[in-house]
Amino acid sequence: MLLSQIRTPAGDLKVIARDGTEAFEVQGATSVHALALDCARDGEKITDRIGKLGFGPAVDLAKAYEEGRLVSPILHPDPAHLHLTGTGLTHLGSAATRDSMHQKTLKADEETLTDSMRMFRMGVEGGKPGNGKPGVQPEWFYKGNGTMVTAPGAALASPAFADDGGEEPEIAGIYVIGADGQPFRVGFALANEFSDHVMERVNYLYLAHSKLRPASFGPEILVGDLPQDVRGVSRIKRGRATIFEKPFLSGEANMSHTIANLEHHHFKYGVFRQPGDVHVHMFGTATLSFADGIRTEPGDVFEIEAPPFGMPLRNAWTITPQPGRDEVVRVSAL
Repeated sequence: MLLSQIRTPAGDLKVIARDGTEAFEVQGATSVHALALDCARDGEKITDRIGKLGFGPAVDLAKAYEEGRLVSPILHPDPAHLHLTGTGLTHLGSAATRDSMHQKTLKADEETLTDSMRMFRMGVEGGKPGNGKPGVQPEWFYKGNGTMVTAPGAALASPAFADDGGEEPEIAGIYVIGADGQPFRVGFALANEFSDHVMERVNYLYLAHSKLRPASFGPEILVGDLPQDVRGVSRIKRGRATIFEKPFLSGEANMSHTIANLEHHHFKYGVFRQPGDVHVHMFGTATLSFADGIRTEPGDVFEIEAPPFGMPLRNAWTITPQPGRDEVVRVSAL
């Protein structure tokens, strides 16, 4: 089952479910967030709850997308309680992409490996423990809260001081936290973990800065397990031309960590187990247009698609005017 959210022409939020090609409103569901928390409270599967609620009118999702009425497939009423986070160097091949900035190989001596390659090797050797115990922890990063969420079809806005804006086609886990602090997975969605790779290349310690950019996910949430082998396509369109198109792989068959291991190392922190919160946790990628020498421009459109996840995730890139590169943000004393 795929879940999404739209606004009606009157502005009302509707939860949409589909199996196959037909999509329908879910009767009595006020939001995916509320629906998921109700299921967490009652110990019920989302698909079972939707079956009990029943379906309302059919919906043309493609038309809603074209009209800009598709919103992110889960939101929190208070954006500060939605967390955008992720892990890196988790995919077979991702180290080569990241380490193209450092020019080292996994076969090099330990003394000459970059930190990226060391982290990748740790994941290859210990990211899938298979013994019921935690595996090695991955690279982890913070992207922001719900104010940084960009709806499918809307523009990803870089700050004016940014050096670049580049796509990262990923799979994200979508979670809510139950009343007792237990994390519950709603499902998985496509995500564009949009980042500033030029800034990151200046110095690896700028990675945290480079990740503080908006992100988009959806348009639909795949309810259930993540397929072992996910095969999708990432492309960039400039006007009528496609300037970049490349396959991307995900799923545990193409990863150096299990999903369970990545989830453990995120939710082991109590700050990420606060009742009612929403987490969108991105699992990494091995495909970047930046690594292939592509420099994006404002107005470019990023498109990410993979068959199990429904409609493609599509976002343009724009730049916000404030603060400017040479503008100082001044703090006032109280």
